[in-house]
Amino acid sequence: MSEPQNKKSAMTTLDQLKELTVIVADTGDFEAMKEYKPTDATTNPSLISAAANMPAYQHLIEEAVTFAKKSGGTMEQQIEAAMDKVYVLFGLEILKIVPGRVSTEVDARMSFDKDGMIAKAKKLIDMYKAAGVSKDRILIKLSSTWEGIEAAKVLESKYGIHVNMTLLFNFYQAVACAEAGATLISPFVGRIYDWFVKNTDQKTFERLDDPGVKSVTKIYNYYKKFGYDTVVMGASFRNTDQILGLAGCDLLTISPGLLKKLSEANEQISSVLSEKLANSCDLEEVTVDENKFRWEMNEDAMATDKLADGIRRFAVDAVKLENLFKQKLQ
Repeated sequence: MSEPQNKKSAMTTLDQLKELTVIVADTGDFEAMKEYKPTDATTNPSLISAAANMPAYQHLIEEAVTFAKKSGGTMEQQIEAAMDKVYVLFGLEILKIVPGRVSTEVDARMSFDKDGMIAKAKKLIDMYKAAGVSKDRILIKLSSTWEGIEAAKVLESKYGIHVNMTLLFNFYQAVACAEAGATLISPFVGRIYDWFVKNTDQKTFERLDDPGVKSVTKIYNYYKKFGYDTVVMGASFRNTDQILGLAGCDLLTISPGLLKKLSEANEQISSVLSEKLANSCDLEEVTVDENKFRWEMNEDAMATDKLADGIRRFAVDAVKLENLFKQKLQ
């Protein structure tokens, strides 16, 4: 056996994956980031809400409360100030651990408010700048609604603010994001899988036949074949098969539980996705305007269900966090 093969067989599956794909930690848990050493990290209201109830992060909650009280204004304004501050504080702590970027999410309740999303993104970037962090290390997460995509176009082209388009379940959503010049998209592999398990007779899938894996594969191949700069970050994984079925993808954001499983595994892997393979795919270029976007979403029951469900879920967790701050501010 050659030396490279010997080296590969001695590496964990996670270490091999890191050579093929940029690994991102999908968590608000700083200790998990330190353990698995990802390049980037993503947060969302659900992760921040969960972390906010852990003793280890109470100092960040208290700092956000102090900031909100000093900001003054009505109770509603103070709660909003605390929410913005806590997202940025978590981001700042994460950037002390990861060498790359952190994704900070705009409130999901703004998902249909283009101007609101633009204003919030600019405000978050200004808060990071005031803390000495360049906008190049921040990705602003926006819902992949038509309004979110329109907001992304303005933020990227006019303000040089990089976006991460989240809650993405559909090929035409992805094309619209790329045409808007989004830096990155986060297609949700596991939630696509969940929908098919719940709504069809098939309950298990082989690695490459998983509907979430197939969706991301098509998007990745389309982007590479037609030369889009937008990169693909597979997200929301339910098992390691889904992750390994996308080895070679630009980025993969993975929860600590699945990072642990990959770090304990020794399966030898190779790239499933690559630009070379993408260029040989039989795909036709399409253009997605608002009418096309809305029609294709209407025709895709899974994407319509999951986009609405994702927005509602993130909104619920944002309200939980707001209620926590309300108690402390009172």
